[in-house]
Amino acid sequence: MRLRGLLRSSTFGFVVLVFLLQLVSAAMILLTVQQMTAGEALRESRGRAAALGTAMRVAYARGGRAGLAAAISARLAADPGTDAVMLLTDAGGRALAGNLGMLPPALTARAGPQIVELYRTGGDRPERMVATARALADGSRLVTGDVIEDDLALTAIVEDAMVGAALLAIPLALLGAVVAARVVDRRVGRIAETVHAVAAGDLTQRVPLAGAEDAFEALAQGVNAMLDRIEALVGELRLVTDGLAHDLRSPLTRLRATLDRAVAATRDPVALGALDTVAIEAETLLRMLTTALEISRAEAGIGRDARADTDVAALIEDLAELYGPLAEEQGQRLEIAVEPMLHHPLHRELIGQALANLVDNALKYGASGGVVTLSAAATPAGGLMLSIADAGTGIAPADRQEALRRFGRLDPARHLGGAGLGLSLVAAVARLHEGTMRLEDNAPGLRVVLVLG
Repeated sequence: MRLRGLLRSSTFGFVVLVFLLQLVSAAMILLTVQQMTAGEALRESRGRAAALGTAMRVAYARGGRAGLAAAISARLAADPGTDAVMLLTDAGGRALAGNLGMLPPALTARAGPQIVELYRTGGDRPERMVATARALADGSRLVTGDVIEDDLALTAIVEDAMVGAALLAIPLALLGAVVAARVVDRRVGRIAETVHAVAAGDLTQRVPLAGAEDAFEALAQGVNAMLDRIEALVGELRLVTDGLAHDLRSPLTRLRATLDRAVAATRDPVALGALDTVAIEAETLLRMLTTALEISRAEAGIGRDARADTDVAALIEDLAELYGPLAEEQGQRLEIAVEPMLHHPLHRELIGQALANLVDNALKYGASGGVVTLSAAATPAGGLMLSIADAGTGIAPADRQEALRRFGRLDPARHLGGAGLGLSLVAAVARLHEGTMRLEDNAPGLRVVLVLG
């Protein structure tokens, strides 16, 4: 699965694209050099052969066949190691002068310059040459040309070197593609790390700027500007919610105190019943306000710095001691399963409240005679996994998203007390700890799992 994901990733596609582009570029450059090298060598040989043919025809025009034969002999005597090829024959094909033993049958006066393989006089091996045959006015024939054996050997060496260069270009192109992909991944990775940190609640993070003038720098600047605006809005929201909490808590507290005094001052049973109902609603409203504010503060990242090394086993045991008697009263049993000596950096108060909410829900919606299990264990990645499982009716997969919504209450729970904020608070606390919360089927019942970073 990981290999399939890698092959379908944009990084792999980018590596392949850069690799192919570099490989094609290298191939085009090498082919161009090869064609230019081979073509230039052949062009120079043909030029020398043409110049030699012109000089010999001038000699023939001046001195006839005898003058031409003398010119050929003088030219060969002056430069014994020359690459020039010359042959003068009579009308019958008998050689009169030159460094070829006979007229090649493949050469005709109308064929133009040709590449042939012939023996020169005194040579022990055939040589490739560019040669041209011409018929003279008296019926004799003149062959002029230039040996290109060395040029072709050099071209072969160049071609072999190009094959080696092409083979070397493959790993170099792959290395270049990987390096380019790493550079792009590193730039994008910095942005992704910042976005993940902000998503986890740390609004102080910003994308580091490299000082370059490119699309990545523009993207980083845009993300930072967006984060500055989000941080400012969250700060304003924090001030508003804190002020709202203060403004609402004070009258609610005074209302509760007034109700207490009214209860103490009256003896009318009807009035006492009404006052008790109002007091309960006021207390519920105060708890809802407190919980909603705690959710907002947790989602804003407030309290992240308050995390400290916590004895998880002791925390779980305290919850079991607190809720054990309540479970027995409701005909249920509370069990714990904790790894010994388990410690993890936690915001103890918020985690304790979140677990208390989950245990309270498990006891409230669990089946009579069932078992509620509270467990904690370390994850392979160094995190912490907490879970609370009950044996109740559970929550259908289609309804779980609604259960996590603020003030979201499912129909079977509407006749029970609560405001629909418990699971929302737990999810916010999990995100504050760089973790997640998920609802699973306990078969029967519900299992709530917290995985904290």
